[in-house]
Amino acid sequence: MPYHFNDFILDPERRELRHDDALVAMEPQVFDLLEFLIRNRDRVVSRDDLLAAVWGGRIVSEATLSSRISAARAAIGDDGEAQRLIRTIPRKGFRFVGEVREPAAAEPNDQGEIAAPPFEGPSIAVLPFANMSGDPEQDYFADGMVEDIITALSRCGGLAVIARNTSFTYKNKPVDIRQVGRDLGVGYVLEGSVRRDRSRLRITGQLIDTATGAHLWADRFDGDASDVFALQDSITECVVAAIEPTLELAEAERRRSLPANALHAYDLLLRAASLRDAFTADSMAAATGCLEQALTIDPLYAPAMAAAAYCHALRHFQGWIKPDETYRDEAVARAWRATELAPNDPQVLWMAAFAIWNMADEIEPARELFSRSLAINPNSAMALTLGGWIEAMSGHQVAGRTMIERAMRLNPRDPRGWFASGAMAICALADRDFAQAIAWAEKALAQNRRFAVALRALLVALVNTNRRDRAAQIAQQLLIVEPDLTVSGFLSRIPFPVGTMAATYAEALKAAGVPD
Repeated sequence: MPYHFNDFILDPERRELRHDDALVAMEPQVFDLLEFLIRNRDRVVSRDDLLAAVWGGRIVSEATLSSRISAARAAIGDDGEAQRLIRTIPRKGFRFVGEVREPAAAEPNDQGEIAAPPFEGPSIAVLPFANMSGDPEQDYFADGMVEDIITALSRCGGLAVIARNTSFTYKNKPVDIRQVGRDLGVGYVLEGSVRRDRSRLRITGQLIDTATGAHLWADRFDGDASDVFALQDSITECVVAAIEPTLELAEAERRRSLPANALHAYDLLLRAASLRDAFTADSMAAATGCLEQALTIDPLYAPAMAAAAYCHALRHFQGWIKPDETYRDEAVARAWRATELAPNDPQVLWMAAFAIWNMADEIEPARELFSRSLAINPNSAMALTLGGWIEAMSGHQVAGRTMIERAMRLNPRDPRGWFASGAMAICALADRDFAQAIAWAEKALAQNRRFAVALRALLVALVNTNRRDRAAQIAQQLLIVEPDLTVSGFLSRIPFPVGTMAATYAEALKAAGVPD
């Protein structure tokens, strides 16, 4: 249940602290400490209480404890001198003395049970995985897997994740997924099982829509039981990378049928994502329109700001928007503003990074933003793909290929997989491995025939392998996607940090018949 005090809201379930609707960045231990103090505000909390609750009973130095108290105070606008909210009681401990308001408890449902109010955005509960081995010793592995997945999912921007202690109340109990959704107020549940056979482990997982009971995603993972921690890490990475885009698509589908006059900023953001993924000139323009509406409703909505900048960047490199310095400047300014408003939202960071690189040709700031995004959520397939693309374009194709290959391992069935294949084609071009560039570009085009990046990469590779007739055919396809394409316009629009790559593209485009 959220705690309201002064202009702050601390939400233990979402693990968020907000000040006037802005997210306040906090280290996990600092959040735990603040939440424990507020929850126990009716008494003085001793040093031993804090060590048990926040550090699991481990002994830490006075300096460490003091630094966490100071950080908690700073996060809520307090300090050690004023002590308006967190008061030090000499030789006793600490106490939260601010006035706290808690929302009224929900009314019982028809079965006499308390139903939680639904979350505004996407929300998920990860239930304890069933131990199918008949060996109680395997419980530790199943429980550890779930804890890792909960932790990793909590790094996904905009996703509310039910805390472990609540999820584990369902352990060893038969559950009705729809009832779990009502009880916890979540839209989705992840459940699974663990089975061990001698030295092998098999883990299955499935993502379920709590409103309909429909299975949105399911997979299984097999591994060697000799290194359970490595197996846990590998499975956690794959599960989180697959779930993030699946939830985005599912949320967009849920809101597709809403009437236009009932849409809020978040609904418009999801509708824009669905239109963007359709990847046509018209759908991209419509997506931009949805995001402008969202920003009219909420001018400081950072996810919509970043998405608008990203959408402009996609239209920009596709050639689906008239060259205009004004829209480029506005999109880049929005991208930077979004990173200021939501500095800890990984999706905001990678979307802004792509826009800044693509339309401002600022390579180093963009690389730094990608790095920050991946530090928060290292399992984002799109951040890895686009970050790897920029690395390759900058002449760091080994690092870029490593990032893109990791993205493909994490989410081998990504519905937007053409981005990764196209980026791999760029890496191959940078290595002048034109045969591989052709293979990757054709794989991307098999998923999306309108992807200009793959069409251009294929054309360049064909010219450089003396397949001029086929290159001319691809040039005609490219001109259908981008009717106003010229070599000079392309070079002025797309950033090429490596001059030799720009020359390679220019020569090939001209040779294939693209107008100067």
